[in-house]
Amino acid sequence: MRQIDFYLTVISPWTYLAGTRPAGIAARHGARLRYKPVDPSALFQRTGGVALADRHDSRKAYRLQELRRQAKKTGLPLTLRPAFAPTNPAPAAYAIIAAQEAGGGDLDQLVQSLLRACWVEEKNVAEDEVITEALAAAGFPRSLAMSGMLTGAELYGRFLEEAVAAGAFGFPFFVVDGSECFWGQDRLDDLDAYLAGEL
Repeated sequence: MRQIDFYLTVISPWTYLAGTRPAGIAARHGARLRYKPVDPSALFQRTGGVALADRHDSRKAYRLQELRRQAKKTGLPLTLRPAFAPTNPAPAAYAIIAAQEAGGGDLDQLVQSLLRACWVEEKNVAEDEVITEALAAAGFPRSLAMSGMLTGAELYGRFLEEAVAAGAFGFPFFVVDGSECFWGQDRLDDLDAYLAGEL
């Protein structure tokens, strides 16, 4: 079975705008989608990226225009300047990792719920209540928010190393079978075509 490593952070609007398409693409091609949350600040530092706050004003302005356009193209609601972004993405990442390891619920729903919480509902995805509500709604025990912290923290660090080694430098980032890379929600058609043998 082919594997798609999906490097993400819930505080990336571009990851949010990917929507449910990565899961759909994986299902269509019989591939395994493996969610790998990564610390965005650490990834940028390791790969030469620049934090949003440190970018030139022209880049910040263009980002807002492009987000508005991409949201309209996808039909997804988007709050351009949510109340709690940026925030600490680690607690939500730990929950995703713990849920993926535990199984038994709808992992895709959990990821989408946390992304929507940040980019539509303007909730703080670093807060326990937001995370436990998302876990419960996706069929996972609320207790995973606490019991999965050790595993989450360990794999969160490992996923950063894997991301750097695989060539990832932004979000969302997809790596097929450890080698073929696709960066951005606007490259999902290419990912689909590659898995179909057309690229």
